[in-house]
Amino acid sequence: MSPLPTWLDTWRAKAEDFWEPDKDKIYDRSVRASLAEPETERLLDKRDGADGDAVITQMRTPAYRHFVLTRCPSTSLDKACDELVEIHDRHEDAASTTQWNWQAACALIALAVLTVLVFGGLLVLAAAGLAAAAALFALFWRGSAVWFNLRWSLVAAGRGALLLAQRVTVGVRAAQWGQELRERGTGPVVAQLVRHLLGDDPDSLFIPDDYEIGLRALRVPGFVVENGAARQLQRKLTQMIDGTIAVCGPRGAGKTTLLEQCVERAGFGVLAQAPATYTPHDFLLSLSVRLCKAYMDQRGYAAPEFTRLSPTRRLLRRMWLQVKRLGRWSSFAVPAAALLVLGLSASARTLYAQYAASTADLVRTYTGRARDYGVEMWQGHAVVASVSVIIAGIAWWQSRHTAWLPRLLGRLWVWGSRPLGLLLVVGSVASVVFDDQIRQQVRHLEHTQEEALARLALYTLALTVVWMFCRAAVASRAVIPLGIGRISLRTVFQPVAAAVGTLLLLYLVRTPQSHALLADPDNPLRLGGVLAGILIARMGGWSPRPQEPELVTRCRNHLYRLQTIQQSTNGLTTGAAQVLSLGSTHTTSVSTLPPNYPELVEEFRALLKDIAAEKAVQNKTVVIAIDEVDRLGSDIQALAFLREIKAILGVPFVHYLISVADDVGAAFVRRGLPHRDVTDSSLDDIVHVQPSTLAESRAIFAKRSDTLMGPYVMLAHALSGGVLRDLLRYGLQISEIQAETQSYELTDISRRLVLEELAETFAGFRTLLSKQQWTHDTRDVLASFRILSSYLRDPCPCAQAEIEHALHQFAFYTGSGQQPNAGPDHELPHDVRQLIDEASAYAYFSLTLLGIFSAEGFDRRTRLAAAHGPDGDPDRLAEARQELGISPHSARSLIENIRKAWSLPLAPTPSRRLRPYLGICPRHGPRTNRRVGPTAFFGNSDGA
Repeated sequence: MSPLPTWLDTWRAKAEDFWEPDKDKIYDRSVRASLAEPETERLLDKRDGADGDAVITQMRTPAYRHFVLTRCPSTSLDKACDELVEIHDRHEDAASTTQWNWQAACALIALAVLTVLVFGGLLVLAAAGLAAAAALFALFWRGSAVWFNLRWSLVAAGRGALLLAQRVTVGVRAAQWGQELRERGTGPVVAQLVRHLLGDDPDSLFIPDDYEIGLRALRVPGFVVENGAARQLQRKLTQMIDGTIAVCGPRGAGKTTLLEQCVERAGFGVLAQAPATYTPHDFLLSLSVRLCKAYMDQRGYAAPEFTRLSPTRRLLRRMWLQVKRLGRWSSFAVPAAALLVLGLSASARTLYAQYAASTADLVRTYTGRARDYGVEMWQGHAVVASVSVIIAGIAWWQSRHTAWLPRLLGRLWVWGSRPLGLLLVVGSVASVVFDDQIRQQVRHLEHTQEEALARLALYTLALTVVWMFCRAAVASRAVIPLGIGRISLRTVFQPVAAAVGTLLLLYLVRTPQSHALLADPDNPLRLGGVLAGILIARMGGWSPRPQEPELVTRCRNHLYRLQTIQQSTNGLTTGAAQVLSLGSTHTTSVSTLPPNYPELVEEFRALLKDIAAEKAVQNKTVVIAIDEVDRLGSDIQALAFLREIKAILGVPFVHYLISVADDVGAAFVRRGLPHRDVTDSSLDDIVHVQPSTLAESRAIFAKRSDTLMGPYVMLAHALSGGVLRDLLRYGLQISEIQAETQSYELTDISRRLVLEELAETFAGFRTLLSKQQWTHDTRDVLASFRILSSYLRDPCPCAQAEIEHALHQFAFYTGSGQQPNAGPDHELPHDVRQLIDEASAYAYFSLTLLGIFSAEGFDRRTRLAAAHGPDGDPDRLAEARQELGISPHSARSLIENIRKAWSLPLAPTPSRRLRPYLGICPRHGPRTNRRVGPTAFFGNSDGA
C-alpha cells in the first residue's frame, strides 16, 4: 500500500502521465497502480501463481491489452499526439529552412524589445517598431537574405510556441486517459485477474488488517447495528404513553445492548442491573439512588459525596482545593492586571486630570437638584412628586413576587451590552482615522518613504494572513490521516501561529515607520477601550447561577435519607457557679430510621412521577430499564421478583423495560391459558429478541470489520446460531486462529475453529459425566471423551484421518442405542444417556460444518446446495445450532436434511476408505503401523 495519501498518490500519477505521455508506459503504470489498490494488494502472494509478476505478465499479453483498451479508447490522446507530430514536423521544416540560429535570433529580438520598453517606455517602443517595420519592408523589397532568414526564424518561433501548447494538451489528455484507464480499465480487470489466478473460492481467503477495533472492542457503542427487535421496541415506545415492556430472548442475543440504546435515546433514562443476590428492598434502594444521581447529573448538579473522612479533614480538603484553584487563577490574573495597570496608568492619569473637575461639577449639580426635590416634597410644596413617589413605593412592594423590574433591567443589560461593547470597540479603532497627529505622520511617510511604507504594508498584510490561517487551522481541530499515522492540525499549527504572531509584533515594533505610528500617546487608551468593549460584550451573556430546582433538592434530600443515618443531639446545662454550684444537664438524641419497603416504594413513585411529568411537558420520554432479571435463576424466582417490584410499575409517563428469560416471556404470551400469573398484571407488552439472521450477521460484521466476510461470516453465524455475543466471539477467534496458524485458507481456519470448539464442548460434557455413577464396564466412556478432547484440541497431522473416523463413529453410533466399546448388556443410565446423546448430536453438527467449510470448492458446493431448496440455505445451519439447545433428537433430524442438501454422507466412513498420512509427522516422525489416534478407544464399524 502506498504510504502517500490517496489524493497525493492520484496527483503523482497524473504528473507522471503528463510528463511522459507514452501509451505503453501509461498502461504499465496503470497496471502497477491497480495492483497497489488495497483491496487487490491484500490478495497478492496468498496462493501460488497469484503474485504481482504473474499479473503484470498476463496484463501485457495482447488479449488483455486489447480488452482494456477497448473499454477505455484513447482516441482523444491519439488525435492530440498526431497533431503534436504534425506541428513538430512543421516546426522542424521552418527551423531547417533558415540559415540562422532561430533561437538566438528570437532571443536577441526579445531582448531588444525589453530594453527599449524599460529605458524608453511605450512611446519609444512604438517608434522603434515603426522603424523596424520600415527596415523590414525595404529588405523584403530588395529580396535580401536577411529578410528570408529573419522571416523563417520568426515562423520557427511561432510554431515552437504552438508546439509547446500542443505538448501541454497532450500531457493533459494523457493524464485524463491514465485516470480513466485506472478507474474503468486496468482497475477492475486487474482485480478480476487476481481473483482468477487465485483459483477456486477466492472469497475464502481471510486476510485480516493489523488492527480492527470492531472485532476487539465488542461493546463499543459505535458498532451497534439496528435489528428488527430494536425497531419493534422503538415503535412500541412511540405508540405507548407509558407501560411495562418485557424484553426476552436467549442469553447473548443482545438484550442488554437493546436496553442501553433505549436508555440513551430517551429524554431521561436509568439502567439498573438485577443480580441474583439482590432482595427487592435492596434493588429498589439501589434503583432510587441511581434515579436521583442520574437526574442531578442531567441537570448539572453534583450528587453529594458520602465519605468516611472526618469533618475537619473534609474542611481542610475543601480549603486546599479552593487555595489551589485561587492560586492558579491568581498566577494569571495578578500579572495580567499589573501589566494592564502599568500600560494604562499614564492615559488614566491624563483622563483624570482632564475630566475630573468637570465630572465633579456635574455630579454636584445633579446631587443638589435631587436634594432640593426631596426637601420640597418633605415640606409639602411638590404634591405631584409626592403622589408619584407613593405610587412608585406601592408598585415596588407589589413587585416582590414577580420581580419584573430586576428581570427588565437584566434583559436591557443583555440586549444592550453587546451593542455597547461593539460600539466601544469600533469607536476606539475608528479614532485612529480622526487623529490629526497620526494622519500627519502617515502623510509625511507617503511623501518621504513611499517605498518603505509600501513594503511595511505588504509584509504586515502577509504576516497577518499567515497568522489568521494558522489560527483557523488550530480552531478547526482537524486530523489528517497519513500512511505513517494521524496528524492533528492543532499540534502542527499552534506553535507556528505563536511564532508568526511574535514575529509580526517584533516586526512592527522594530520597523521605524510602524514604530512611529505605534508611538502615538493615545494608543494605550484606544487599546484600553477595545479591551473594555470586549469585556462589556462578554458580560452581557453572563448570568448568576439559577436557584437549585425543587426536584434536584428533593433528589439530594432523598439521597441523604437513603445513604446516611442522621443523628441530632441537644444539650442544656444550667447552674450558678460561685462557691455553691447547682445545675442540671439534659441531652436529647434523635436518629432517623431508613425507610422500609412500602415507604420506599411510595417515595420512589412520587419522585419518579414528578420527574416524568417535567419531561412530559418537554415532550421527552422517561425509560427505566431493569436488566439481568433472567440471572435470578429459575422462572419461578424471576416471577417472584416481578411480583415484589410490581408496586413500582405503572407510573404515568414512564416506560419500564425489563429483560427477562424466554420462559417468562412464554408465560406472558400464553396469558390466561390455563391460569393467570404475575405476568398478566405486571407486563403490558413483550418484545422477543431473536437470534440474528445471516443477513443481519453480515451487516454486523460489515460494520465491524473490512476483511471478515463471505464464508467466514457464514461459519461464525452457524457456530453461534445467530446469538450476538457468540457471533462476535467467533469472529474474533477466526482472526486469532489466522494470526496463530498464518494460514489464509478457509479449509484450514474452519477446521481448526470447529475442532477447538468441539474439544471444549467434549471437555464440558466430560465434566458433567464425571458427576454420574460409573462402573468398571462403562468406564471407557470417560476415557474416550478425555482422549478425543485432547486430540481435538491440538490434532496431530498424522492422526487427522483417524480422528475424523472416530468422530464419525461417535456421531452416528446413537442410532444403535449403544455406547462406544460397550456390549449390549452394559446399558447406561438415563441421565448419562441423555448427555451422550447431546454430545453425539453436537459432534454430528460439527462434522457437518467440517464437511461444508473444510472441503475444496466452497462456492460451487454452495450453489449446488441452494438448488436443493430451503435445507441448502446457509441459515439452516444456525437453525440446527439453535435446535441443539432444545433437543438433540430434533436437531439430528434437521442436520440430516442439511447433509442431504450438501451431499454429505449419512453413514460413518469406513476406515479402509481413509486416505493415510504420507508425510513426515513433526511429532512422530515417519508414518508407521502404530495407532496414534483415538480410533483405538472408539473402535471401527468395519472391524478395522
